[in-house]
Amino acid sequence: MRITSPAFKENARLALADPQLQQALGNVRSGFIDKRETAVDALPEFEALRDSARAIKDHALQNLDLYLEAYEAKVLASGGHVHWAETAEDARNIILGICRSAGARTVTKGKSMITEEIALNEFLEENGIRPVETDLVEYIIQLRREHPSHIIAPAVHVTQAQVEADFRRVHDHLPVARDLSEPEALLGEARRVLRSKYFEADVGITGANFLVAETGSSVIVTNEGNGDLTQILGKVHVVVASIEKIVPTLEDTAQILRVLARSATGQDMSVYTTVSTGPRRWGDPDGPAEYHVVIIDNGRSAMLGSDFQDMLRCIRCGACMNHCPVYHAVGGHAYGWVYPGPMGAVLTPSLVGVDKAGHLPNASTFCGRCESVCPMKIPLPRMMRHWREREFERALNPAAARYGLKAWAFLARRPALYQAVTATGMRLLSLLGGRKRRLSWLPLGGSWTKHREFPAPEGSTFLRQMKARARP
Repeated sequence: MRITSPAFKENARLALADPQLQQALGNVRSGFIDKRETAVDALPEFEALRDSARAIKDHALQNLDLYLEAYEAKVLASGGHVHWAETAEDARNIILGICRSAGARTVTKGKSMITEEIALNEFLEENGIRPVETDLVEYIIQLRREHPSHIIAPAVHVTQAQVEADFRRVHDHLPVARDLSEPEALLGEARRVLRSKYFEADVGITGANFLVAETGSSVIVTNEGNGDLTQILGKVHVVVASIEKIVPTLEDTAQILRVLARSATGQDMSVYTTVSTGPRRWGDPDGPAEYHVVIIDNGRSAMLGSDFQDMLRCIRCGACMNHCPVYHAVGGHAYGWVYPGPMGAVLTPSLVGVDKAGHLPNASTFCGRCESVCPMKIPLPRMMRHWREREFERALNPAAARYGLKAWAFLARRPALYQAVTATGMRLLSLLGGRKRRLSWLPLGGSWTKHREFPAPEGSTFLRQMKARARP
């Protein structure tokens, strides 16, 4: 996937001017925010569960090497294979080798953000292997030759009318007169097409919500059951996961699951929670003959012990972007890579560099809603500030911004001068605002007034008002 994060500002302009995208983004509140609120309010111990989930992940990260080694030993004992991939390229080559060994020409895939991160689909296609996304919304995205714009609802930017048009374009067997105006009809059409793909595929690839060190199991949660069919009908099941997915025990997994679905979709639990441990054993009615786990680093080790380690607690629920006013305005594709919203504003610079993704931490109002709803209590605003500091230190942000901050710092360290300058500025801006009390142009604020008027200040400065109130 080509990284367009450096063009975030232009991406955002295009998104704001896209009427179909704006219509689709209007569904975020009813589809996610309201449902999450209802589910959380119905569970009195939700806050206690958040604390517990955070503690579990912090403990796992502090002992990551031990738990990864324990997980590998359990997988091997169950008859499976573990492959370690330091980079995305390593992971792609390992997976390609497994597919070629199985003689695969078609593979089915469950929804997986880590395979998006390593650009697996494109790589397999380039090497003569056809990947088929089996999650409904991922399948829609694949038909459109797009990338997900959301973690749990990859096609949230697509309208129902667009889905119907894509089905009619690609499914050439469809009668012109067939009615696809209802969601159920679209679902039935996708099911009919995808059903045969499970039996054609030699390899099934899934991600993992959790890797359980205690049992050597991988755990996935889905609402469609496609993950189960993907991993049990092929000859080979390949699990692709990043190192931070490890949790110590199945009980720990159950704890985190109680906050995952409620935060993501407003469900008490996802419809399917599937635990897989090794290949098919004697007496099993189904399952793969081979079970492989590809564990990927791809920059995460560098986050351990840094200001950004807390980001590795993320369980990919999407709650932060569901509540983010910036995401609501521009959608996920504007962020220019795999991970959108507040979590992407922290994770993307960590994985691809602040030089490529420095705009993302700046695309925030710092309202704090992301941290307040995060089930893992990840301090996203604080880490975005850390990235802003690094961007400033490396002189990657515009010169005007750097000099403006230096000028403000100079004044802030001199209270008397600061108060004199701000008082003068307040009076001047108040005069310029005139009767309308609005400014259509602002010195050093052209980016703001280009799109909206700036309210002219009224009265004296805050400090002077406080001093006046303090007088007896």
